[in-house]
Amino acid sequence: MIRVLIVDDHPIVRDGVTAVLEREPDINVVGEADTLEEGLRLDAARDPDIVLLDLRLPGAADVDGVSSFASRGRGIVVFTAHDGDEDVFRAIRSGARGYLLKGSPAAEIAQAIRQVHAGESYLSPRIAATLVKGVAQPKGRTGVLSARERGVIRLVAAGLSNRQIGETLSITERTVKFHVTAIFNKLGAENRAQAVAIAAERGLLPSE
Repeated sequence: MIRVLIVDDHPIVRDGVTAVLEREPDINVVGEADTLEEGLRLDAARDPDIVLLDLRLPGAADVDGVSSFASRGRGIVVFTAHDGDEDVFRAIRSGARGYLLKGSPAAEIAQAIRQVHAGESYLSPRIAATLVKGVAQPKGRTGVLSARERGVIRLVAAGLSNRQIGETLSITERTVKFHVTAIFNKLGAENRAQAVAIAAERGLLPSE
């Protein structure tokens, strides 16, 4: 059973999501909170696996909640109305493994929770499309990466696996591996984390 804590300052959102998740046989909502402070208190008391978290809560900076729950080892799925690419990257760099937009179908919310609980990442299709679209007008210096490679490194930075990147860009997983290898070679990186760090330094990713 996947134990979920919902932290959102809108009662109608909490009630609606709870009702949706209670229909899932493998998901149990163990608590609801409307502030970060209350959420952290319930986190300590209820020991959830996943925190479904509004990105912006009263009295807290945008990623305070993400950082706070990530430091406790929770799987975090951001659930927000904000779809700007910089919002996405700030949340992911702070420890979020999933990013959903409010208004997402019930099945998508459950899918995101299951994937993050399984150690994977999940991006709302609209969010993934936004990140890819942003490649057309990259910020800062473009370095030596091609437009396609810039698209791949942005999705790597978002925590997607090669399979998920392939599905997002409509290319094969083998092609993604080819692009990732080329990115490593061009950036002088030994692994994905180094590649993301170097890409950020060179202005190939949205700034925080």
